[in-house]
Amino acid sequence: MKQRAPLTLAAVTAALAAVTGIASLTAPAAPAADGKKATAARMPVERSTLVCPAPSSSDIADTAYTSYTPGAAAGAKGAARLTGATKDAKAVLEPKEPGKPVGATSSGSEAPALTGIAEGTLAPGWTVQQTTKVAVGRARGVLGTACGVPGTDFWFPAVGTGKGREDYVHLTNPDDTAAEVDVKLFGPEGPVKSEPGRDRITIAPKSSQRLLLSTLAPETQLADVTAHVTTRSGRIGASVQVAEDGVGTDWLAPSTDPAGSLVLPGIPSDATSVRLVAFAPGEEDADLSIRLAGPGGSLSPAGSEALHLKAGMTASVDLKDVTRGEAGSLLLAPTDAKKAVPVVAALRVVRGSGAKQELGFIPASGPVGARATVADNRTGENATVLYVTAPGKADAKVRVTASPGTEGGEPESKEIQVKAGTTLAVSPPPAPSGGKGSYALTLETLSGGPVHASRTLTLPHEGIPMFTVQPFTDDRSTVLVPKAVQDLSVPTE
Repeated sequence: MKQRAPLTLAAVTAALAAVTGIASLTAPAAPAADGKKATAARMPVERSTLVCPAPSSSDIADTAYTSYTPGAAAGAKGAARLTGATKDAKAVLEPKEPGKPVGATSSGSEAPALTGIAEGTLAPGWTVQQTTKVAVGRARGVLGTACGVPGTDFWFPAVGTGKGREDYVHLTNPDDTAAEVDVKLFGPEGPVKSEPGRDRITIAPKSSQRLLLSTLAPETQLADVTAHVTTRSGRIGASVQVAEDGVGTDWLAPSTDPAGSLVLPGIPSDATSVRLVAFAPGEEDADLSIRLAGPGGSLSPAGSEALHLKAGMTASVDLKDVTRGEAGSLLLAPTDAKKAVPVVAALRVVRGSGAKQELGFIPASGPVGARATVADNRTGENATVLYVTAPGKADAKVRVTASPGTEGGEPESKEIQVKAGTTLAVSPPPAPSGGKGSYALTLETLSGGPVHASRTLTLPHEGIPMFTVQPFTDDRSTVLVPKAVQDLSVPTE
């Protein structure tokens, strides 16, 4: 048996010094008086990273950025900085304290992708919203996205490569090392064969690239496709910008991780067209029931009560004007509770008609959890509508808090009851008193649930109901920290 080299006196002294130093910084609390083992505790995160895609290629694009961290300044220090995704880029936003939103604007096609880091008191729940309005042109509309957390695996059902569609996946690397990225497409017949070398991209450190999805398979035109973005090395922010001739444009955020049951919250009451696109990424087929949770309960859309998904193939269902004048959320669940096959899904939603249509997307999203925030809400008739859904068998109570505005004001809160199996549309939601500018909405689950939520921001233009939808998802403002035991011993073998 191979023996380890013996520790020298200097090595032992250095090891003891290192261990003692760590212990002094992270010394555990005293043992419980009853002798029971201490359990893990939830602590605020100390650092958050976000990535925002380049907003638009239009010269007449107007973009607003809104940064917000829930909570109140309590004397502790914090810092945050949102900059261009290049080395030595200037700051676009530099919030100074939690509880106060900060805004910035840009115009034209030169606005870059952004990366940001928040530390200390500004890190827990840090949220940045990017909202772009393009008044005219082929890609006219409102594009909204919550700047995302970098990762290694993203699913985008509801992208397209067909005629009249221009779907770009934006890939941003916030780190100091290169990221190697694979982009795979799956259509109704399974994997879409890409031209050699086109589906693998290297993203240089502190940089961003966009890829037109139709160039991966130029001979294949498909209306409904699922894109899978993964990294072989490094991590990235990923989102898809969709433009559809004569209909509109918006960002498509990733679907929540594959799961047996999904919630797609917040279909506007005046939606004129709703299409569900879903994909089963594993090796098993999935059979799903489709239900719409409205203000009075849940029901199955006539003629679209179920969906069969073949493994590895994208399927879609045209639900038309499924809401029929009442806002709702789509609930997907396995038809056989004993056979839950993980799936991903998103909704393509259209409001308006003829030449005055606008496009938006609602991806499947996770529950609000303890707390979730969406920034850049605006006052005005139906400008912001909040949708809250309790998809399970338990009623839920949530607290909705409006932050001050970017130009001042006082926060306002309201508690809301949501009956099991229903969707509640809150219009108008709470807004800051005496304030101006955009503001953030924070949801907290108080009891019951789980709760899923989204908000619609509508900025009409010349009769076109330009809009965007963003889901609320748990802001991961805390992390589970196990209790450590102080041990200064040094192993000898």
